[in-house]
Amino acid sequence: MQLVDELSMIYTTCLMCYASFSYSRPATFRIILAISLTSLAVFITLYYHYLQDPVFHQNAYAFLTIVVILRSMYTMEVTLRPRWRRTREEDRVARQKKGILVSSKEQQQYENERDVKTLKTMWFMVGYGLFMFLGGFFIWNLDNAFCSKIRGWRQVIGLPWGILLEGHGWWHLGTGTGAYLYIIWGIWLRHCLNKRQEEFYLWWPHFWNFPVVVRKEPAGKQGNGAVKKSI
Repeated sequence: MQLVDELSMIYTTCLMCYASFSYSRPATFRIILAISLTSLAVFITLYYHYLQDPVFHQNAYAFLTIVVILRSMYTMEVTLRPRWRRTREEDRVARQKKGILVSSKEQQQYENERDVKTLKTMWFMVGYGLFMFLGGFFIWNLDNAFCSKIRGWRQVIGLPWGILLEGHGWWHLGTGTGAYLYIIWGIWLRHCLNKRQEEFYLWWPHFWNFPVVVRKEPAGKQGNGAVKKSI
């Protein structure tokens, strides 16, 4: 049952890896990627069951997570950062001569400013998520290294304040929060990749709130309770 608990982290990360690398790819590439990631998950499962070494699982999970996060960061920057897009005047003129529909200068300026603001919030979300995740991982390691001593402190302090020294509990809270922020970031990024920024927005009034991606109500249909402010 411990393997079931830990291997689910591998399977979830493989799914996120597929979502990150398969976007806008041909069907053949997606099929090969799916088979490759499935084979990798099966290999990790069997080898971990044979090895019975948690360090192997931790290294495999860390490697997959780093790959997915770096890929998402790259996609975010290339897609949303105005200087990485072909927005120069000569490109616009060349595309117009070819009969390709281009945005007006005013529309392009609006989109650039919108995407820069989006990038700032996304990078804050990434940093905040990594801080929570790595912070939980750090506390978990402290709990492993000083388990006997911390357990003694908890017995001396007693309930309810002894709960604050439950390092494994803080590990779950930190990593759970970090994982949630990453999933919301991925959902929001996917909407941006689909050019649907005007249909959705991120509701995140304060950093201590849990952010959520919300579909915008059509003009004239917003009720009195509609949330109109977003970051």
